[in-house]
Amino acid sequence: MYSISEVSRETGFSPHTLRYYEKIGLLSNLARHNGKRTYSEGDVRLLRFMKVLKNTGMSLEDIQEFLLDGCILESEDSQQVRSTKVQKRMNILQKHLQSLLQQRKEIEMVIKLTEEKLDIYQEMFEGDKDEE
Repeated sequence: MYSISEVSRETGFSPHTLRYYEKIGLLSNLARHNGKRTYSEGDVRLLRFMKVLKNTGMSLEDIQEFLLDGCILESEDSQQVRSTKVQKRMNILQKHLQSLLQQRKEIEMVIKLTEEKLDIYQEMFEGDKDEE
């Protein structure tokens, strides 16, 4: 079990953010020991993945929908219930992947334009040096 400060160090989320995420339902059923939140290894794995999703631009609403069911790996749901939850998560991730692929196209275009602009500036710079 992890304390909130340990989870903060492990995931990069501040304790304030972790409390907020619990308040809005992103983290559910956290255990308490002597009144303090404790996090399982599954909670930490989920938060690490959540950090990746957040850092790649997934909306908080989609992350909330993704995490609504908690850690599937630790659940004791029936096969049918687990399959439904997995399918929902797959749909969310497929939507996010499409967004990431579009972002990649846009970034590749910006890289190409930046390289072209740098080539032009390099030619201008070398031309100015030749005139001296």
